[in-house]
Amino acid sequence: MRTPDSGLHSPVGVSDGLVTLGPEAVRLRAALDTVFTGWAAAADAADVLYPPLIPVADLARFDYFTNFPHLVLAAAPIDPAAVAGLPTHPAKPGTGLGGHQLGEAGFVLPSAACYNAYLSLSGTELDEPATFTTIAQCFRRETRYEGLRRLHGFTMREIIAVGDADAVKSHLTTHKALILDFAAHLGLSLTTEVATDPFFDANGSRAVMQRLFPTKEEFVADGDLAIASVNYHRNFFGERADITYAGGEAHTSCVAFGMERWLHVLAGRFDGDWGAAEEAVRSFSGPGAP
Repeated sequence: MRTPDSGLHSPVGVSDGLVTLGPEAVRLRAALDTVFTGWAAAADAADVLYPPLIPVADLARFDYFTNFPHLVLAAAPIDPAAVAGLPTHPAKPGTGLGGHQLGEAGFVLPSAACYNAYLSLSGTELDEPATFTTIAQCFRRETRYEGLRRLHGFTMREIIAVGDADAVKSHLTTHKALILDFAAHLGLSLTTEVATDPFFDANGSRAVMQRLFPTKEEFVADGDLAIASVNYHRNFFGERADITYAGGEAHTSCVAFGMERWLHVLAGRFDGDWGAAEEAVRSFSGPGAP
């Protein structure tokens, strides 16, 4: 009798930017997430799961459709009047639904895990800094897809801080050190690269400050693959979501991990030996150790 690990499932299967993880990859992902949620626990982060969809009107508050229109994937209902023309079996590969078959899309699939966190705090007055962690299935329309490196649908773990500028920047400093320590333990060679994060109006004062004092750093493996990032948004989400702290607009920051990209990098680092990669992750003895 075959066991799940005896060849019934390959570690990873990818088609059209959509991934299926077999048991070995699932175990490695769980081990990684144990480390990341351990860091969240050390930061007293509340563990929260948010809705899988975001109202269009809410994302518009964050200039999402101005800054990321190329990434948008909308959740649209079928137009009842078009039911007769819907695909039936056998449908050709690549068959889609035309715009004339769809109703108005009031919701969007999230491209990052943190948007719903800020929306959930809308109208909140905080007396002390708050931290949250969440994991979400995220979606992006890309011009191309490439194995685990670039997916149509992927998983993102985030650790989010809301409060004053000093608290949320300290959150990033702490986690930057943790990420580099963990990477060193795994034998991963990461470079840190400054990136821009176009949450802001390109002509606004925050965007100017972003260019002068960059507030997004990516942790890059294999020369060009960002597997994690630390992001300081200043008071952007505090202003747009009406989140206040100590009488002023709250500042926010987040630490983000692309789970499938970590799997890709570790599979390469350990020459496809998923068990060895899992053992290395579980042997980590730093903060957040399994």
